[in-house]
Amino acid sequence: QVQLVESGGGLVQAGASLRLSCAASGRTGSRDAMGWFRQAPGNKREFVAAISWGGRSTSYADSVKGRFTISRDNAKNTVYLQMNSLKPEDTAVYYCAYSETNYYPAPQTESRYDFWGQGTQVTVSS
Repeated sequence: QVQLVESGGGLVQAGASLRLSCAASGRTGSRDAMGWFRQAPGNKREFVAAISWGGRSTSYADSVKGRFTISRDNAKNTVYLQMNSLKPEDTAVYYCAYSETNYYPAPQTESRYDFWGQGTQVTVSS
Protein backbone atom coordinates (compact mmCIF):
# COMPACT_ATOMS: atom_id res chain seq x y z
CA GLN A 1 0.00 0.00 0.00
CA VAL A 2 0.99 3.57 -0.62
CA GLN A 3 -0.40 6.41 1.44
CA LEU A 4 -0.71 9.88 -0.03
CA VAL A 5 -1.28 13.01 2.02
CA GLU A 6 -2.06 16.27 0.27
CA SER A 7 -1.63 19.71 1.80
CA GLY A 8 -1.55 23.34 0.78
CA GLY A 9 -5.12 23.95 -0.27
CA GLY A 10 -7.10 26.96 0.83
CA LEU A 11 -9.20 29.97 -0.08
CA VAL A 12 -7.58 32.62 -2.26
CA GLN A 13 -8.62 35.43 -4.55
CA ALA A 14 -8.39 35.25 -8.31
CA GLY A 15 -4.86 35.91 -9.53
CA ALA A 16 -3.23 34.51 -6.41
CA SER A 17 -0.93 31.50 -6.13
CA LEU A 18 -0.95 28.31 -4.10
CA ARG A 19 1.41 25.38 -3.86
CA LEU A 20 0.03 21.94 -3.20
CA SER A 21 2.18 19.17 -1.77
CA CYS A 22 1.64 15.43 -1.75
CA ALA A 23 3.79 13.21 0.43
CA ALA A 24 3.91 9.52 -0.40
CA SER A 25 4.74 6.84 2.16
CA GLY A 26 4.56 3.09 2.48
CA ARG A 27 5.42 0.79 -0.38
CA THR A 28 6.82 3.43 -2.67
CA GLY A 29 9.00 2.02 -5.40
CA SER A 30 12.13 3.18 -7.10
CA ARG A 31 10.24 3.96 -10.27
CA ASP A 32 6.82 5.53 -10.32
CA ALA A 33 4.75 8.33 -11.79
CA MET A 34 2.66 10.83 -9.89
CA GLY A 35 -0.11 13.15 -10.87
CA TRP A 36 -2.77 15.61 -9.83
CA PHE A 37 -6.44 15.48 -10.66
CA ARG A 38 -9.31 17.69 -9.56
CA GLN A 39 -13.04 17.49 -9.15
CA ALA A 40 -15.38 20.45 -9.02
CA PRO A 41 -18.92 20.10 -7.62
CA GLY A 42 -21.17 18.37 -10.11
CA ASN A 43 -18.29 17.49 -12.41
CA LYS A 44 -16.28 14.40 -13.09
CA ARG A 45 -12.74 14.18 -11.81
CA GLU A 46 -10.34 15.53 -14.42
CA PHE A 47 -6.64 15.37 -15.10
CA VAL A 48 -4.51 18.36 -14.13
CA ALA A 49 -0.83 17.43 -14.34
CA ALA A 50 1.53 14.46 -14.15
CA ILE A 51 5.24 13.79 -13.83
CA SER A 52 7.40 10.75 -14.45
CA TRP A 53 9.84 9.44 -11.84
CA GLY A 54 12.87 11.26 -13.18
CA GLY A 55 10.88 14.37 -13.94
CA ARG A 56 11.84 14.27 -17.62
CA SER A 57 8.25 13.87 -18.66
CA THR A 58 5.53 16.22 -17.52
CA SER A 59 2.07 16.69 -18.92
CA TYR A 60 -0.65 19.23 -18.30
CA ALA A 61 -4.29 19.77 -19.04
CA ASP A 62 -4.79 22.53 -21.59
CA SER A 63 -6.73 24.54 -19.03
CA VAL A 64 -3.71 24.89 -16.73
CA LYS A 65 -0.78 25.04 -19.16
CA GLY A 66 1.38 28.05 -18.53
CA ARG A 67 -0.12 28.60 -15.06
CA PHE A 68 0.55 25.38 -13.16
CA THR A 69 3.87 23.59 -12.70
CA ILE A 70 4.33 20.07 -11.39
CA SER A 71 7.60 19.01 -9.79
CA ARG A 72 8.88 16.34 -7.46
CA ASP A 73 11.53 15.69 -4.86
CA ASN A 74 12.28 11.97 -4.93
CA ALA A 75 14.41 12.16 -1.80
CA LYS A 76 11.29 13.29 0.06
CA ASN A 77 8.82 11.18 -1.93
CA THR A 78 6.89 14.37 -2.50
CA VAL A 79 5.25 15.90 -5.54
CA TYR A 80 4.27 19.55 -5.79
CA LEU A 81 1.81 21.54 -7.83
CA GLN A 82 2.60 25.22 -8.10
CA MET A 83 -0.55 27.04 -9.15
CA ASN A 84 -0.24 30.62 -10.35
CA SER A 85 -2.78 33.07 -11.74
CA LEU A 86 -5.60 31.12 -10.18
CA LYS A 87 -9.08 31.51 -11.60
CA PRO A 88 -12.49 30.83 -10.05
CA GLU A 89 -12.85 27.88 -12.43
CA ASP A 90 -9.85 26.26 -10.73
CA THR A 91 -12.02 25.76 -7.65
CA ALA A 92 -12.13 22.05 -6.90
CA VAL A 93 -10.92 19.29 -4.65
CA TYR A 94 -7.42 18.40 -5.80
CA TYR A 95 -6.30 14.79 -5.59
CA CYS A 96 -2.82 13.38 -5.69
CA ALA A 97 -2.35 10.07 -7.49
CA TYR A 98 0.44 7.50 -7.54
CA SER A 99 1.29 4.99 -10.22
CA GLU A 100 3.53 2.03 -9.46
CA THR A 101 4.55 2.04 -13.12
CA ASN A 102 6.84 4.71 -14.45
CA TYR A 103 4.83 5.43 -17.54
CA TYR A 104 6.52 7.61 -20.12
CA PRO A 105 5.15 10.04 -21.03
CA ALA A 106 3.58 10.85 -17.70
CA PRO A 107 0.05 9.41 -17.68
CA GLN A 108 -3.11 11.48 -17.94
CA THR A 109 -5.71 8.79 -17.40
CA GLU A 110 -7.07 7.76 -14.00
CA SER A 111 -6.79 4.06 -14.79
CA ARG A 112 -2.99 4.34 -14.88
CA TYR A 113 -2.87 5.27 -11.20
CA ASP A 114 -2.95 2.78 -8.36
CA PHE A 115 -3.34 4.91 -5.24
CA TRP A 116 -5.12 8.14 -4.43
CA GLY A 117 -5.01 10.74 -1.68
CA GLN A 118 -8.02 12.10 0.18
CA GLY A 119 -7.92 15.43 -1.57
CA THR A 120 -7.41 19.05 -0.58
CA GLN A 121 -9.88 21.83 -1.26
CA VAL A 122 -8.87 24.79 -3.38
CA THR A 123 -11.33 27.66 -3.58
CA VAL A 124 -10.70 30.71 -5.75
CA SER A 125 -12.96 33.69 -5.26
CA SER A 126 -13.59 36.29 -7.94
